[in-house]
Amino acid sequence: MAPKGDVITDRAAGVERAAPGEVRVRRALLSVSDKQGIVAFARGLHELGVEIVSTGGTSRDLADAGIAVRAIDDFTGFPEIMDGRVKTLHPRLYAGLLARRDEDEHLRAAAQQEIEQVDLVCVNLYPFEQTVARGDATEAEVIENIDIGGPTMLRAAAKNSAFAAVVVDPADYGRVLGELRESLGRLSLETRKGLAAKAFACTARYDAAIATWFARHTYEGFPPTLCDFYEKVSDLRYGENPHQRAAFYARVGAPTHLLAGVRQLHGKELSFNNLLDLSAARELVEDFDGPACAIVKHNNPCGCAVGERAQDAYERAFACDPQSAYGGVIAVNRSVDRALAQELGKQFIEVLLAPAYDADALEVLQAKKNVRLLELPDWPAPAHEVEGKAVIGGQLVQSRDVVSETREQMRLLSAKAPSESEWQDMLFAWKVARHVRSNAIVIAAHGATVGIGAGQMSRVDAVRIAIEKAHAAQPQLLAGAALASDAFFPFADGPQLAIDAGVTAIIQPGGSVRDEEVVAAVDEAGVAMVATDRRHFRH
Repeated sequence: MAPKGDVITDRAAGVERAAPGEVRVRRALLSVSDKQGIVAFARGLHELGVEIVSTGGTSRDLADAGIAVRAIDDFTGFPEIMDGRVKTLHPRLYAGLLARRDEDEHLRAAAQQEIEQVDLVCVNLYPFEQTVARGDATEAEVIENIDIGGPTMLRAAAKNSAFAAVVVDPADYGRVLGELRESLGRLSLETRKGLAAKAFACTARYDAAIATWFARHTYEGFPPTLCDFYEKVSDLRYGENPHQRAAFYARVGAPTHLLAGVRQLHGKELSFNNLLDLSAARELVEDFDGPACAIVKHNNPCGCAVGERAQDAYERAFACDPQSAYGGVIAVNRSVDRALAQELGKQFIEVLLAPAYDADALEVLQAKKNVRLLELPDWPAPAHEVEGKAVIGGQLVQSRDVVSETREQMRLLSAKAPSESEWQDMLFAWKVARHVRSNAIVIAAHGATVGIGAGQMSRVDAVRIAIEKAHAAQPQLLAGAALASDAFFPFADGPQLAIDAGVTAIIQPGGSVRDEEVVAAVDEAGVAMVATDRRHFRH
């Protein structure tokens, strides 16, 4: 029923004078690709006395539901043509949408041209992103799913939001109807501005998706403009520090994101720093096929190991640096059973990510009030897309770094060849080193990190710290250990420190002007060294 005392019945041509925010919704144009909730929304508008104008499939669905509908070609006086490519692109519609109701000149022009006002537009767009995401759509099909009239109507109504309301999200249907019922057919300026913001965000996202598709099919390498769009996944308690506000946004169109498919089973809200460390831990553990564990603190691994079981991997990763592991973020790529949960429960953990938890393991871990337990049952394959880093007023963009070099592609630098076990430890350490902030040194033995030196301005200092960490926790594993350096050694002092500590195999990119000096020191000590010919800085 229409609101008592204010029934909306006038259908005269021309545009009614009204102040911003005081327009009564008399006529609505509905044209949606996603039909979710549209019949109920249209029925609610009809009960309020609103005339419904509609197009194509939307018009048929509403008519089938018994709702009186006026066809768009009756409204514009122009037929839908070219398989629906042209149906709403008409000045009668846009004059009705864009007229300012408080401007005499606009009102006179509308009266002279017998323009009918349009007070509300409800539009959602052709499923371009969904069509592309299918993976099997032809180029012609993708092109046909580029909406033209829909974004134009949204932008027109959003631009004139003081006088024309715009609805793009089915989640807003109930709220809009509720306010129209309570306010005698009107929507407040606050509501109108909020709806307009959603509409402009919708068209911006849509255009970004289209521009990205065209760029991928037009340019090799990086296009001249970069169009990305992000949607908020969640607000965060605070940023890197408590005085900073923060939220997590996922990039639209990405095959996955950090929290996609993740369920939180226990613990406080995730923080900004939790997510940074969770991303680092996930990326590291995803590099291994067998049972593996990564422990991250302040965005650097402080322990990583592979093992026959997840518990073995965790215990060996934790043994690398128990002091730094306090309050760390842990990722394991196998289910957590009770035995592993009991070991984990002995330490303070900020976040634990695993594919699954046994019921009795959850019982043990949930006894810890604050530990955040995350479950990711379907671990997605790593997505090797471009990545960006913010700088002042801009974004640095690069292809994602991946350790793709194989043992067969590496060069032996030393006179002594590595043994098979040394090869395995070097390759393990090399994988881990990619995830350590530069300058990065990783010492490993038997598939586990022994010492890690991270984020140092001097490479020899990184070696020194890695050795100190090993001496503090597992000095017995230094003898016969392997060392990985994410970039070349500029001098022989770094390798010499490692050799003196017991390291017998070294893997590094090579390429220093002093490679001969470095190799000479290695050969003098009877140590093996190989070059990868590729560095893996992580700044």
